[in-house]
Amino acid sequence: MQRRVSSGVRAGAGMAGVVLLLATACSGGEKDKAGAVGGTAEAGAPQVTVTPGDGDGKARPEAGVEVKAAGGTLEQVTLTRKGKPVEGALTGDRTTWKSRTLRPGSQYQVQAVAKSAKGKTTTVTASFTTLKAENELEISDISPSSGGRYGVGIPIQVTFNRPVGDRAAVERALEVRSTKPATGAWYWVSDTQVIFRTKNGEYWQPNQQVTFTAKLAGVKSGKRTYGDADVTRKFKIGDEHIITASTKTHRLVVKKNGKKVKGWGISAGRGGRVVNGVDTYLTTSGVHLTMGKENPAIMTSEWMGVKPEDKANGGYKEVIPHAVRISNSGEYIHSMAATTWAQGRQNVSHGCLNSPPAAAAWFYDFAQLGDVVIITGSKRKLEWNNGWSFYQMPWEKWVKGSALDRSVTTG
Repeated sequence: MQRRVSSGVRAGAGMAGVVLLLATACSGGEKDKAGAVGGTAEAGAPQVTVTPGDGDGKARPEAGVEVKAAGGTLEQVTLTRKGKPVEGALTGDRTTWKSRTLRPGSQYQVQAVAKSAKGKTTTVTASFTTLKAENELEISDISPSSGGRYGVGIPIQVTFNRPVGDRAAVERALEVRSTKPATGAWYWVSDTQVIFRTKNGEYWQPNQQVTFTAKLAGVKSGKRTYGDADVTRKFKIGDEHIITASTKTHRLVVKKNGKKVKGWGISAGRGGRVVNGVDTYLTTSGVHLTMGKENPAIMTSEWMGVKPEDKANGGYKEVIPHAVRISNSGEYIHSMAATTWAQGRQNVSHGCLNSPPAAAAWFYDFAQLGDVVIITGSKRKLEWNNGWSFYQMPWEKWVKGSALDRSVTTG
């Protein structure tokens, strides 16, 4: 005996996958090895399989939703959570649709329409709930801040609230898009932090927008540990500021979008204090990035274990105006009226680039976080992790620090 099955029929509860037939049917189907249920449709009607099946209360968030059509193509697939659509992608032959990862502990609804070559359609619906997460992976900090304007060297630094077990799965969820294409890569500096920077010497192109998106919802990063929500951060790249300085010629030059806008004499680190084979009074040579501004900055000798009052061993404490930080080891481009006699002539500082007060004030206002500062002439090399000095690491090695061992294009 045959009967017409109405549109919107749902599968039986508890199935891992379900085949729904909304054409003329005459008998029940059998479960396949994956737990899907099939049926017999009238000749020419497409068959649609939805995984997970209707009523599933333990669907895996990381698996997402898969919809397949046999004997036809998918005309429409809609996956929703709380009435809002969830993204997915259709294969080129239009026979399979796959969603992104799903939020843990949430209910979803699926509706799919398939059509055969002869124009017969099948419409299916299903509803299921994903597993709850025992532990939630969240982003505790992102740099740079949203809405700001930054220099062409600015890195994206992402810090998580707990150690990431499956770095590859998490890295796949991280997307960087820019108005103007760039080549970059992620590098895991620890189990809780990953950093994105562009290829050595290429930097971001100036005057554009960059969007970072972490599609973490449903990403499994460890045992019963899932990302709970997506995060988006947008910021702008400003004009290209490239600053070059030489500790040998005692000169600093500032270029904006390839053209020189200012230059002045500086006094760099004098050297003479060697600790564990490192002369800590020398300015470091390498590619620095501007990291912050302080007006004033309080500089003391405590960083080297010497009390400010211990003058015999080089103790000092000074209040320095218009200071722009370029490393974590205490290097700044800053104002220093007391050494104007040496600026442009000789190196007398503890490692900073002493500058004339007027030039330092101008640079303080001019600089953006992430501007590139290239210093040459010193035998002390800048370490790749001394502040934001990530461009000091060779590109090939940086890419190896990706869990996916790959670079990405941001266009």
